[in-house]
Amino acid sequence: MQVSERWLRTFVDPPLGSEELAHLLTMSGVEVESSSPVAPPFSGVVVGQVLSVQKHPNADRLTVCSVDAGTGAPLAVVCGAPNVAAGMKAPLALVGATLPGGLAIKATTMRGVESHGMLCSGRELGLSDDHSGLLALPSDARPGRDVREVLALDDRVFTLKLTPNRADCLSVLGVAREVSALTRAKLQAPDIRSVPPSSDAKFPVKISDPRGCGRFAGRVIRNLNAAALTPAWMKERLERAGQRSISALVDVTNYVMLELGRPLHVYDLDKLSGGIDVRVGRKGERVKLLNEMTVDVDETVVCITDRSGPIGLGGIMGGDSTRAELATRNIFLESAFFFPEAIAGRARRYNFTSDAAHRFERGVDFDNNVAGIERATRLILDICGGEPGPTVDMVAKLPERKPVRLRVARAHKVLGVPVPAAEIADIFARLGLAHTREGDAFVVTPPSFRFDIEIEEDLIEEVARVHGFDRIPARPPRAPVVMRPQREAHRSRHALRRRLADADYREAINFSFVDPQWESDFAAETNPIRVLNPIASHLAVMRTTLIGSLVAAVAYNVARKAPRVRIFEMGRVYLRDAAAREGEEDVAGVRQPMRVGAIAYGPAVEEQWGVPDKRTADFYDAKADVEALLAPKVARYEAAVHPALHPGRSARVILDETPIGWVGELHPRWQQKYGLPSPAALFELDLEALGRVDLPRYREVSKYPPVIRDRAMEFDETLPAARILEEMERNRPPVVKEIRLFDFYRGKGVERGRKSLAFRVVMQDTARTLTDAEADAAMAQLTELLAAKFGAKLRT
Repeated sequence: MQVSERWLRTFVDPPLGSEELAHLLTMSGVEVESSSPVAPPFSGVVVGQVLSVQKHPNADRLTVCSVDAGTGAPLAVVCGAPNVAAGMKAPLALVGATLPGGLAIKATTMRGVESHGMLCSGRELGLSDDHSGLLALPSDARPGRDVREVLALDDRVFTLKLTPNRADCLSVLGVAREVSALTRAKLQAPDIRSVPPSSDAKFPVKISDPRGCGRFAGRVIRNLNAAALTPAWMKERLERAGQRSISALVDVTNYVMLELGRPLHVYDLDKLSGGIDVRVGRKGERVKLLNEMTVDVDETVVCITDRSGPIGLGGIMGGDSTRAELATRNIFLESAFFFPEAIAGRARRYNFTSDAAHRFERGVDFDNNVAGIERATRLILDICGGEPGPTVDMVAKLPERKPVRLRVARAHKVLGVPVPAAEIADIFARLGLAHTREGDAFVVTPPSFRFDIEIEEDLIEEVARVHGFDRIPARPPRAPVVMRPQREAHRSRHALRRRLADADYREAINFSFVDPQWESDFAAETNPIRVLNPIASHLAVMRTTLIGSLVAAVAYNVARKAPRVRIFEMGRVYLRDAAAREGEEDVAGVRQPMRVGAIAYGPAVEEQWGVPDKRTADFYDAKADVEALLAPKVARYEAAVHPALHPGRSARVILDETPIGWVGELHPRWQQKYGLPSPAALFELDLEALGRVDLPRYREVSKYPPVIRDRAMEFDETLPAARILEEMERNRPPVVKEIRLFDFYRGKGVERGRKSLAFRVVMQDTARTLTDAEADAAMAQLTELLAAKFGAKLRT
């Protein structure tokens, strides 16, 4: 939003300089992003009236002009502009003048003719890029008058960076209200009077969609001159607000929008077919807009229609078929109110925006429809003439202004400073907020132009803005320091992060909302929790697994030529669970467990001379990382199928007889789909289970040498080795301290359908050295156990 300071000061003129005013607005929450002069500095340039133009005697493209500069005697000025003509008025830089860039004007001789000054173009004064001819000045400008004064160049443009809730400041009047409230300077709003009708001409209007359009005011004006020229003062204000002049009718509607914040639209009355009906669009309908785009409409879009169908998008843009042109003689002037929720996002859906949509989707004053019509009517009559009919105001439904309660004690607590109740009442009065006092509280009814006041905190913000943020002292928070006991049976998340970092993983932080296709691919989830208002179409659901985010991160890095990627993430997943109850951090029906996931892609180790082969990370690498993460606890692994993992290279991780996650290699189908040239190994575990550890227990260390024996046994090929180890651990003799599987063999010497497993058994006693007989007896006991339990036989 651009605001001319000169225009603003016609509404409110506080005793502050430009920079002070900009700072005050910024500190109140209406940020002035920049404050720039409308013209660069120059001096000595006056209005010059060209009295006569003669051909230069020694140059074909130059003329010698006699110019009245208000000095009493005409000045001879050599000029090369093609548009110079007797009678025109143009800027004249007198001898001694200084132009932008430091150019000093001196008396000079050009091709034998003396020149006493320079007639200037807009480019030479830094006002525009046009240097095709002289800058024409208003015909009523007096010769000799300073051009800066004539063109009001001692002005500045404030560029406001407004937050979406401050739609009331999208007009000069809105900013003036702010300045008046902040400085107590008197607000001089435009004196808008009703324009009496000179005819009975009306145009029928119907509101079929009161949920989208709550109010529609209109007026017929006949026999006007649409080709009339826009006054220079209006062009100037529009240009400094960032609007280019188009035609008188369009300029008037833009001017009223910038002045009052009231979007208007002009229809060519003779192009309308039947009455106007404001309704929702219908499937299959199309409309060509003023920006030459043809768009499809549906039931979610408010349309302005007549008998021919849609002729515009309500609150967004008018249609091309009923546009007012220079030949237009009769118009219908519209001033409507559209609910923000009916307009929000519709323009962006069609990949464009408009000034009207920008305002309506934030909230437009629904009480100034008629004022906007009357203001525009007066300007049109003054510029284009015409015969106005009566203003017709149709109200279907207006927003309900619910009172908002502000507790003084609550305001003190939030702000941290005691703002007296009397000052709060004064602030509300200055802001135009109608209020009553109920004990230690204020009840405020928001005005029609403030859509951002709905809860108590909104009123507290208003108090803080006007009281002054800079008057609220900055105090660091004070909190008692309490030494909390650290449970020895609990492992922190940071400790787990360190373990993963030590294993060469780097942490990633991803969104909790993901692509629905990830849920289908990696979790076989067809009904995830959907996000009501996603920030992007591909981030539409809440994740039930971390795998999708990890695979996407790997694919992103691989696409950028990263040869080896190892990343992990700790984060929540979101699961439907009817048993989940509402809590401070919980939502009913949704379970939100924390999980840790990691993925390894590329070589198992960095390239180095000590590792000749470039083996890629596989299932066993991921399993080793899981074991390091769980230590000192030991999990068991159960072959199982997971939708994201390779069917033959995946396992469920079970700790203390409870499944806590998965480990495996990425399914080849997803490896190909997501663009990974080689396999990736990954795991996903429940974070709460990882945080539980056993308390340390004392165990006597033997000073006597261990006895180590190896035993190879043949088993059925389908028997899992983990089950064998579990049975041996459960029934091992007292002297056996450790049993490890160190060899697996299938082939020559072993029957088909059988496999050979070799175990290393470590035996030791804390009181004495074991004898061979004791060691042999322990080994025999284990051998008999395996034979009886699994039908194993000693391999010979």
